[in-house]
Amino acid sequence: MNGKVVSTSHLQIRMTVQDYIQAKLEELKQPVNLEKPKGTEQLVEAIYKALLSKKFRKYSANEDLQKHIMNAIRINVEKNEPINITFLHGAYKLWRLEETPEADWAELFSLMYYSNWVKPICEIYEPGVWFDFFVDDLIIPKLDNIDLADVTAYMDSYQSLIDFLKQYQPSNLKMTITTVGGQFESPQAFDESVQSNLEKLTAETPGGLPELTESQAAMVELNTKATDEQLKDPKWREKVYHLHNAYMATKAEPGYHKNRPEKIMAFTQPLPSGTTISVGSTKSSVMKFWVGVGVLQPKDGSFSQVILSLGQLEKADFSYDYIRIEGLNGKNFNRIRVMK
Repeated sequence: MNGKVVSTSHLQIRMTVQDYIQAKLEELKQPVNLEKPKGTEQLVEAIYKALLSKKFRKYSANEDLQKHIMNAIRINVEKNEPINITFLHGAYKLWRLEETPEADWAELFSLMYYSNWVKPICEIYEPGVWFDFFVDDLIIPKLDNIDLADVTAYMDSYQSLIDFLKQYQPSNLKMTITTVGGQFESPQAFDESVQSNLEKLTAETPGGLPELTESQAAMVELNTKATDEQLKDPKWREKVYHLHNAYMATKAEPGYHKNRPEKIMAFTQPLPSGTTISVGSTKSSVMKFWVGVGVLQPKDGSFSQVILSLGQLEKADFSYDYIRIEGLNGKNFNRIRVMK
């Protein structure tokens, strides 16, 4: 990959980057200073406005989604319970990146971004926000040929970031990781569900396999660590995507996230279902942070937090800058890419 390591003698650059990251973390502690709404209806409206703020929302929300969000807020407010945001998350770091299998700056930047998104709600609503990352886990080895140990390493590193950020977040913001596999009695029960849904889907699909668009085929190629045996099969991409579709039925089976009136779904980009708030991953990025890398882009004497895809990274001109943030541990947090 492109890029060179900047000598540690470049003290001013290093401190500038260091100070920027630390300042952005400290900003999370600063209050928004909103006036607290009077009465339930004003509170519901204020929370709704914050969730759909154009400062964070990257795409429009359809009418059904808007109604669902308003209803979910009202349900939680009437119960005096945290606003429940459930974020759909792939629990892995793209195997093609040198950062794999652990989380990197992309995950930290996105966590900071989501914290800022819901901070106004935490300020005006005492029960706060429950931000729940609903993550794919047991399917990753089957779908992408990624070792389960790497999936576990990713989730452990992601949990470490969540724990690290608590000192900067509102005390009534709770972030959690919930696994799809954990919704089943056992890994065997999960496997049986996937197999059952795969057989059912195969029977319902003309020709037994889906026809893929270029973008769908590209997505499969990017994420799958294809084996030599798979590559001998001209239909290997279709089979992987077919398994993915079967898994989506399995994921919905326990009833944890879909059709739950009290849950507000979120994702980086719009999904075909139209049931998620699409908030991107940083102020200037919309891509899934787990398949990208976090970098800093100089801007007006400061920096902008950007998440680059593998393709963008290979074309980018950047240097590494060394950095040390107290309490921020892991192999990917002792240096950061800075765009030229």
